[in-house]
Amino acid sequence: MQKAKILLVDDRPENLLALEAILSALDQTLVRAASGEEALKALLTDDFAVILLDVQMPGMDGFETAAHIKRRERTRDIPIIFLTAINHGPHHTFRGYAAGAVDYISKPFDPWVLRAKVSVFVDLYVKNCQLKEQAALLRLQLEEGGGESALGGALLGELSARLAAVEEQAEALGKQLDGAEDAGVAATAAHLERKLAGLRRALDAMRPGSA
Repeated sequence: MQKAKILLVDDRPENLLALEAILSALDQTLVRAASGEEALKALLTDDFAVILLDVQMPGMDGFETAAHIKRRERTRDIPIIFLTAINHGPHHTFRGYAAGAVDYISKPFDPWVLRAKVSVFVDLYVKNCQLKEQAALLRLQLEEGGGESALGGALLGELSARLAAVEEQAEALGKQLDGAEDAGVAATAAHLERKLAGLRRALDAMRPGSA
């Protein structure tokens, strides 16, 4: 299985090095961007499981970068975790959630907590990719051998099992974010609800006898 890509966005090289050191244990592909503009360029060609986005950057700051990401259809569902060294209270935090973040972490942060949060989004991304691959294979089998074949039924069962695994990951994520601000939990729940609902609809549509 191909490794997931994680986008790290920070204008300070030492911060990028620290993030790489923390996340290297996940054994995924870490992609650097030293500005909002570089991040948007990377997002034009690659798919990412999650974005770690510094708030304070010269030129295009994190909020503006997130707004651009959320306006693009290709990238608007990618989870964004804001990282910031400043804390201006609840209003500042809410601005991060309003910009589309699923979480908002103040520096210095606990490396274990950050790694755990990122790993959940990586797991969700990987399982989503596996579901898409299984769905493509199922469609091919249905086209070639008839919709009600034993193989088609087996693949539907596999898809259902994988979707159940994603739902378990979503539940785990909810528990991990239990101590976050209410707005962040709501944003995360809404993001996952959209993903899971879409997968459920796609799975139901492929069942024999569906309209």
